[in-house]
Amino acid sequence: MCVYIRATMNKKVGDVHVRFAIRLLPKNEPFKIPFNHQHKLQGLVYRRIQSVNPNLSLSLHNPKVPKLFTYSLFMAEKRELAEDKSHLLGYRRGFFYFSTPIAEIAEAFIGGLLQKPEVELWGEKFTVEEVQALAEPQKLSGRKFVTLSPIAVTTKRVQFGKPRSYDLGPNEPEFYERIKENLREKYARIHGDRPPEEFEMKVLNAKPKRFEVKPGIFQIAWHLVFRAYGDDELLRVGYQAGFGEKNSIGFGMVKVDGRGRT
Repeated sequence: MCVYIRATMNKKVGDVHVRFAIRLLPKNEPFKIPFNHQHKLQGLVYRRIQSVNPNLSLSLHNPKVPKLFTYSLFMAEKRELAEDKSHLLGYRRGFFYFSTPIAEIAEAFIGGLLQKPEVELWGEKFTVEEVQALAEPQKLSGRKFVTLSPIAVTTKRVQFGKPRSYDLGPNEPEFYERIKENLREKYARIHGDRPPEEFEMKVLNAKPKRFEVKPGIFQIAWHLVFRAYGDDELLRVGYQAGFGEKNSIGFGMVKVDGRGRT
């Protein structure tokens, strides 16, 4: 199997593309797609980064800093619900999207995939057939965004006398405040500069989903269609690194509506 990279007229950070479509050829068809599969994709990302850059992989395991990469849910060119409704069945090729504003992360992950294109996810075997570098929109303020992986936002609330993690939703003002705060934190880390203030988000459609991110650990996150307004570079942080929290475990990737696949 020959793996190739197809590049388009891309926006770049440094000399590295920031968003990729990764297409995989399955060994068997149909192939299973579990509903809760983000932690399997996370494992693939970390293993491939570690194979190329072990020091980077080690630094990305620091729980106190944003990881600054995100990825979509795993999709298929054709899919249907399994007869027992316990998972999806995929046909033809599987694919997912990966995005990061950090050149070192992109180089390590994509390099690791190309070095070892054979991939096993949840017991299904695939071969990486194509890694396509994708164009990035020039202007983001005022555009309509659609989630490729749901957005997760949390806070602490006192429950039974103790502060516990609470999953926020778009019907709560704190949901938007924390998304903005999170974007500004990522901006400062990426640019080393004071982040802009201008940010507004108007949700057009929202659908909650409960994910098991690790055995016994659940997260309510939101598939959203929304418009975002404000400083283009602050919005670009969300486009490249993800909106909301827990981007490195498969939350918060968006596409600009009307741009085909991304």
